[in-house]
Amino acid sequence: MPPVFSHGDLRLYLLNLLAEAPRHGYDIMQSLAERTGGTYTPSAGTIYPRLSKLEEEGLVTKTSDGRKTVYEITDAGRAEVRDRADDIAGIEAGLADTVRLIADEVRTSVREAMKSLRADLAAAANESPRASASTPPPAQEDPRARAREELHRAEAAIADFRGRVRAELRSHVARGGDLPAAVVDALQAGLEAAASSLSESLRR
Repeated sequence: MPPVFSHGDLRLYLLNLLAEAPRHGYDIMQSLAERTGGTYTPSAGTIYPRLSKLEEEGLVTKTSDGRKTVYEITDAGRAEVRDRADDIAGIEAGLADTVRLIADEVRTSVREAMKSLRADLAAAANESPRASASTPPPAQEDPRARAREELHRAEAAIADFRGRVRAELRSHVARGGDLPAAVVDALQAGLEAAASSLSESLRR
C-alpha cells in the first residue's frame, strides 16, 4: 500500500488537527489512526519531532497539563492552515478514499466467507442423499445417534466460522479501522441467506 501521507502532508495535517482543538501527543496519534481507517498508526518517534519542528517555526506552542504536554496552534499556524486550505482538502479526500478502500476490502471478505459457507452447505446437502444411497447404514445404527454426531460437526463448523469472522472484525477495529454500517448489513444479509439455505436443505 502506498504511503498514507506524501512528503510534507503530515506536517500540514498536524497543523490542521491542532486548528480544531489543542491536543496532547497521544490524542494526536489516536486521531490520525482513526481518520486513516487504521492504515496509519504513527509512533511517538514520528509525531513528536514534527511537533517540535512546528514549535520552532512558531506555528504551535506547548504547555504542561499535569503529566501531559498539550500542543496548541498559534495565529501564524492558523494563517498557514487558511492559506493552504485547498491542500488540506486534498489530503482529507485522499484519507476518505483510503477508508473507503478498507471498507470495500472488509465487505469483500465477508461476502466471500458467506459464499463459501453457502457452497459448503449446498455441497453437504447434495452429498448426503448420494452417500446414503451408496452406503446403506448398518441395521443396528441408531439414526438419532448419527444425527447427534452430525449436529456436533455442524456446531463445530459454525463455532469455527464465528470465531474467524469475529477475530477478523475485532482485529480490524482494534487497529483503528472503520466499520461502516453497510459492512454489517452485508454480514447480516449473508448470514440470513446461509440460514435460509440450511433450512431449505433440511426440508428436502
